[in-house]
Amino acid sequence: ARASVSPAGSRLRAVRAVGARARPVALGRRNVCAAVGGAACVRMSSAAAATPSDDGEEASAIAASPIAKVIPPAKELKKILPLGLMFFFILFNYTILRDTKDVLVVTAPKSGAEIIPFLKTYVNLPGAVGFTMLYSKLTNRFSRENVFYICIVPFIAFFIAFAFGVYPVRMALHPNGFCDALAAMLPSGFGAPIGILRNWTYAVFYTMAELWGSVVASLLFWGFANEVTTVDEAKKYYPLFGLGANVALIFSGQYVRYVSTLRRSWGAAVGVDPWGRSLQYLMSAVGVSGLAILGLFRYIQTKVITDPECMDATQTKKAKTKTSMGLRESAQYLAKSAYIRNLAMLVIAYGMSINIVEVSWKSKLKQAFPDPNDYSGFMGTFSTFTGAATLVMMLLGRQIFKVFGWGVASLVTPTVLAATGGAFFALILFNDA
Repeated sequence: ARASVSPAGSRLRAVRAVGARARPVALGRRNVCAAVGGAACVRMSSAAAATPSDDGEEASAIAASPIAKVIPPAKELKKILPLGLMFFFILFNYTILRDTKDVLVVTAPKSGAEIIPFLKTYVNLPGAVGFTMLYSKLTNRFSRENVFYICIVPFIAFFIAFAFGVYPVRMALHPNGFCDALAAMLPSGFGAPIGILRNWTYAVFYTMAELWGSVVASLLFWGFANEVTTVDEAKKYYPLFGLGANVALIFSGQYVRYVSTLRRSWGAAVGVDPWGRSLQYLMSAVGVSGLAILGLFRYIQTKVITDPECMDATQTKKAKTKTSMGLRESAQYLAKSAYIRNLAMLVIAYGMSINIVEVSWKSKLKQAFPDPNDYSGFMGTFSTFTGAATLVMMLLGRQIFKVFGWGVASLVTPTVLAATGGAFFALILFNDA
């Protein structure tokens, strides 16, 4: 290293020759350049105009600290915080609805997990196709804001009406006598379709709960988030949305467990259906959370999108632009993309794999927890552990991506599913033997 001082004594020059590429490092009042690939030279001037103050340097150091990098700037926080809370409440509802729909269908009279494949094929699939056609027409006719309200309000109204209006009179609505006659005439292979017809209100609830995840979480929220956030903001904050989603799993699982503890006192009361009362508590939480979603969406529409500091003019114009395409045109447009086709095949394969495992798993759960209250309590605990495990795996996943790359990371899920699913079925076979 060599250091030389100019005759005026106002400038210090430090030259280091080390054998790599130069990288700047902030060190007190000196701007030091560590040369890591050749010689680098950095000067420190004594002139006040060229030297920042101590306070300025401290502010710069704070801004460059890891904590400051995590906390969004004020203009981004105004947008990201309500979006994150929206996603939290959407996933909070989805976890409660997912657990509740399984309880209703699996533990229903003369029903079981064996009707789930029929539900997904002959009820959910037509419902999803019908909603896709309806959504295509709505987006061509109404604004994005109105489409959001038109889609989400009926969901909230249905779940509240089911708990307080439909479920208490379910015995009058379910055609048990007609289904008993059909079961006596038809072969046993028709047991699952007859079970769906026998408990048709549960089947409708199951379909609406499935559509909440597909429509509200996947379509409405992510479509809206992609419109109001930039690519840079998405890179920084979408992983945090994923963490928040799993925190929602933990909170909703704990709420389901809390309601489970209340059932013990209701069971002793005369004339009280413990599971019916639990359903009202659960759907009330869904309703309150749904109102929070609507309020947060309204806040973003009125306070964020209209704020030029949060959204620039080009982004606002893009958010308000609509493309009018019919269902056939949309399908043709998507079919031209190999990327979209491969993603579609991945999702289909995922759905088939998970359905093969979950039908047998839920059938075993019914044997272990025949009472709806006990089944729901177990699912609450299961959701809590699922959220916690997913949080850990998300943190580990970042390291897996860095060390092993995308190929290895993408194989983790199917490998784990094959290993644990194989062990599960093997245990069932050995147990039966």
